[in-house]
Amino acid sequence: MHGLSVPLARQGTSYGTLLAVRTGAAFTDHEAAALHFAARVAAVHLRHARRLAATERVALNLQRALVADPGRPHPNLLIAGRYLPVGPSALVGGDWFETVRLHFGRTLLVVGDVMGHGLDAAVDMNAYRSTLREVASTELAPHRVLRQLDALVAEDAARRPATCLLARVDPARGTALFASAGHLPPAVFAADGTGRLLDVPVGPPLGTGLGGYESAAHPLTHEETLVLYTDGLVERRGEDIDDSLARLTALRLPAPASAAEAVDAVVAGLDARHAEDDVAVLTARIRSRPAHP
Repeated sequence: MHGLSVPLARQGTSYGTLLAVRTGAAFTDHEAAALHFAARVAAVHLRHARRLAATERVALNLQRALVADPGRPHPNLLIAGRYLPVGPSALVGGDWFETVRLHFGRTLLVVGDVMGHGLDAAVDMNAYRSTLREVASTELAPHRVLRQLDALVAEDAARRPATCLLARVDPARGTALFASAGHLPPAVFAADGTGRLLDVPVGPPLGTGLGGYESAAHPLTHEETLVLYTDGLVERRGEDIDDSLARLTALRLPAPASAAEAVDAVVAGLDARHAEDDVAVLTARIRSRPAHP
């Protein structure tokens, strides 16, 4: 039996040893050269794989840290959120959600999805989120927030486009004002657990500089649960988007469901843990006021 060991090394870093063993004749010079070449190629790929894995970890940790720390809504609004990366071996995307506390007991809810994957998408997501917080603090209507955000992002040619959905919830009036930049529509689940989609005018994704956003108001009672989400929750390869959305509204949430229970039911009902893209879900319920004696 004859053996030949070749180090797997690249630019001073060792990744192990390639060991070839066989019975019979010893390895020829030509075969030894082929093994050394294979070891060099393997070392290059191992080096790239480790760099990619490190980038994935940085992007995922950044995304989780950012999404896990949304702003605080008013106490009159109960919220729950969930972020699920598509898988341990895939680069995370730019899915995110946010809450911004406004005056007069109102709260702005936000979900967004930066196009693409990887560390650049996660960094752009953070830039969108920071800019939106600043613009939203001016108390503009949702469609005007999108208009300003779109104009600011369009000035930076390196910034990736993104979809975004805003919902300004006013618990005192029992209403929510929505505006969409290329995003899928929100869903509302009634007290009996049945769901429906809300009709919201859809403008172009952020970053185009085209503007053209509109707001739409819908009633929202304390018995209803509002669900905002990114496309990874519902979209499936080869499936029509109307069928995808129908699967969402066909869910039956437990009644009565808290905001956290609603997130769990949506994630489980649509098997979001096995989705083909990153998933971000944000649910909200107006806190019911205790009845006065």
